[in-house]
Amino acid sequence: MAGKLYIVPTPVGNLGDMSPRAIETLKQVSLILAEDTRTSGVLMKQFDITTPLVSHHKYNEHETIDTIVSRLEAGESIALVSDAGTPGISDPGFLLSRQCRRAGVEVETLPGPTAFVPALVNSGLPCDRFVFEGFLPQKKGRASRLEILSADPRTFILYESPLRLLKTLEQLALACGSDRQASVSREISKLHNQTINGTLAQLIEHFKMNTPRGEIVIIVAGNVADDEPRVHQNKFKQK
Repeated sequence: MAGKLYIVPTPVGNLGDMSPRAIETLKQVSLILAEDTRTSGVLMKQFDITTPLVSHHKYNEHETIDTIVSRLEAGESIALVSDAGTPGISDPGFLLSRQCRRAGVEVETLPGPTAFVPALVNSGLPCDRFVFEGFLPQKKGRASRLEILSADPRTFILYESPLRLLKTLEQLALACGSDRQASVSREISKLHNQTINGTLAQLIEHFKMNTPRGEIVIIVAGNVADDEPRVHQNKFKQK
């Protein structure tokens, strides 16, 4: 009988965000695949999880997937975690999940933390429809992606490092216009979490005066005229 792959979110900040179900799952599986075993090892120690850890990251996932799937097909249950948040969201996870599906191995993803959802809701910008872009390309294709995003009527979401934040905001202002509404959230769920709202021009001025630190989520309003109403046709809200 085939085993099961569990994709398990871990806290992006506050350890209190680790769910009892996630802890129980990580204790019961035979193996945990970790993006960085040192980072995950600290978390496992905190919750008294003694399941063996092995590395599974973007540099080795192509080489390790077949072995992992074979173990799952043989009946093992294995969990996948990233350094923080939900695996597969700008972290390794997609390739393994796809290969398991192709092999007929069951995959179960637990609900849990991911940085962009609280940043989006906290921004005050429309979140009935949105685009999650993650990290922009560093060089090739960056300008074309910004051009496409600037024309999209949906709110869009970017991840960025604090070292590149100011440059990215300046590029967004050129592509979208300096008066486009946006927000920058940092250190989601941590002690010094903060969200700054304003136009792109205002955000640029703020971060020229205040050096950003921590993990960054940028939320940018879609290309919608100020007088155009947002119609909410779908009355169902998933909690």
